[in-house]
Amino acid sequence: MQILKSNALIDVPWKNGGGITRNIAKGLREGKIAWTISRADVAEAGPFSDFAGMIRVLTVVSGGTMVLDTPKTSLTAVLFSPVRFDGALKVFSRLEDGPITDLNLMFDPSFCDGDVVVHKGPCDLKATCPEHGVLAFHGLAGGPCVDGTAISSADTAFVTQPNAMLQLKEGEALLELRLSYLDQDNAIKLCIAD
Repeated sequence: MQILKSNALIDVPWKNGGGITRNIAKGLREGKIAWTISRADVAEAGPFSDFAGMIRVLTVVSGGTMVLDTPKTSLTAVLFSPVRFDGALKVFSRLEDGPITDLNLMFDPSFCDGDVVVHKGPCDLKATCPEHGVLAFHGLAGGPCVDGTAISSADTAFVTQPNAMLQLKEGEALLELRLSYLDQDNAIKLCIAD
């Protein structure tokens, strides 16, 4: 297991110039981005960057509610509840309760499938790593344990063994990020905080 500490993350301007993202990891297939995991601080309302060709799963990890207005509907992103949508969707975000931080998993569905699941304590469970893919855990609250190692809030653990044992006490929470590669013949290179 490899743990990426939040203090190792580097601030990067948003694609649309409207804020800051901290890249956690990405998967590269023949030089093309297959998936990314990142954190973003959102301090004010504004448009989302266009990520056409990607599916986006956004999870508010601190702060209040963010409403995502689209041309046809609105999506509501509340704390610790993943919201999935097309990366090409025209989105204008509104903050209902002040600044938030969100975690984004974005992936190209022609290369892989992705999912984000929230685990809240108390619970003990086993997570199985995809045969071809990536399994990671992002700390949300407290110090939940992955294979006996505590994961602090905003840190990310990348699992390298087939299974991971999770132990969460009351009040603890973490995100499970799972990517399954569709084409096992073409390797996707994992790049952490790159």
